[in-house]
Amino acid sequence: SGWKCSKCDLRDNLWLNLTDGSVLCGKWFFDGSGGNGHAMEHYKETGYPLAVKLGTITPDGADVYSFDEEEPVLDPHIAKHLAHFGIDMLQMQVTENGLRDNDIKPRVSEWEVIQEAGVKLKPMYGPGYTGMKNLGNSCYLNAVMQAIFSIPEFQRAYVGNLPRIFDYSPLDPTQDFNTQMAKLGHGLLSGQYSKPPMKSELIEQVMKEEHKPQHNGISPRMFKAFISKGHPEFSSNRQQDAQEFFLHLINLVERNPVGSENPSDVFRFLVEERTQCCQSRKVRYTERVDYIMQLPVAMEAATNKDELIAYELKRREAEAARRPLPELVRAKIPFSACLQAFSEPSNVEDFWSSALQAKSAGVKTSRFASFPEYLVVQIKKFTFGLDWIPKKLDVSIDMPDFLDISHLRARGLQPGEEELPDIAPPIVIPDDPKGI
Repeated sequence: SGWKCSKCDLRDNLWLNLTDGSVLCGKWFFDGSGGNGHAMEHYKETGYPLAVKLGTITPDGADVYSFDEEEPVLDPHIAKHLAHFGIDMLQMQVTENGLRDNDIKPRVSEWEVIQEAGVKLKPMYGPGYTGMKNLGNSCYLNAVMQAIFSIPEFQRAYVGNLPRIFDYSPLDPTQDFNTQMAKLGHGLLSGQYSKPPMKSELIEQVMKEEHKPQHNGISPRMFKAFISKGHPEFSSNRQQDAQEFFLHLINLVERNPVGSENPSDVFRFLVEERTQCCQSRKVRYTERVDYIMQLPVAMEAATNKDELIAYELKRREAEAARRPLPELVRAKIPFSACLQAFSEPSNVEDFWSSALQAKSAGVKTSRFASFPEYLVVQIKKFTFGLDWIPKKLDVSIDMPDFLDISHLRARGLQPGEEELPDIAPPIVIPDDPKGI
């Protein structure tokens, strides 16, 4: 117990490299489990091929994986190899999650609740029930594209126009955005890549006492290679942000029209920004186009502050005593508090008042001048620490089933309000450096 990845803070799905004893996290899986792939990165850097999964070690053996062969292997000298790193197999009696067999708790993480983990579910097949294979770091792409092709306007634009798009595709269709979108959409919606196994196959598996994974789902390798080409982040193998990818995709949709309909219009809305000079009280109204509503995390509105304080004390004590950390307690933030934070006025840095012809204090508020067909909401969970390193806020926010944002509707210039004069700030020309 008490292990943690040497390159990040993960404490689950850890692997001990049997060459140098490095403890690193495994790869990220499509169901949200796994790690950040640091064990695989270590193998690529060093060539050290074998690793044992911590938490699976018992007197009877352990799970050993060969990165070289990309499959589990048997290590006949596993006891000797583990003893070299001070691990006595005969003393290892714990299960994968670090609890003894009679202490195992049910899995109740948020992700497991959403996925209905532990519940016997019936597999679904056919049109609209096609999955996408994870390429090791493509969760963000898969999630966005599944959502995109659940929208009728995108289905019509690309899958509905598939014959015409294919007929007019260039000589190299791998470099054509509309061809790649139509191909991906057809793969997700046609049902050709999501078929139930034949009865004969199931009988054969039972007779041979083996389970063969179904070759269902599509692999978006070509699509990912094309859409990320030339982009410094998406062309890398690092984990990425779904919001950034969504905006990148919308930009490509806008630059590559398909027919008379622009499917990205379903996300488009106008934001009215009201800026007020705090001294003169005069206002200016402007509008801008946006495709996503960004909400800050209102940490001060947490409803379980006492629990958070108690958890932080226990965590520090456990770290100081090198004991296993207590079960994580997340801040519970009401979604209404995030909406409230969005609607609050914010200070305008370096504001120049055209009414005063000078710099002044200014505040800005944002409202919806128009509403989209589909509202994309992003919770801004990333923040900067004191060391300016970005970190993710691990919070729990309950999304309501019905969202009423009519109170955020823009109203324009109100009676009694006076507009700021339409005067541009003076152009400041810096003094020439002396001696030139």
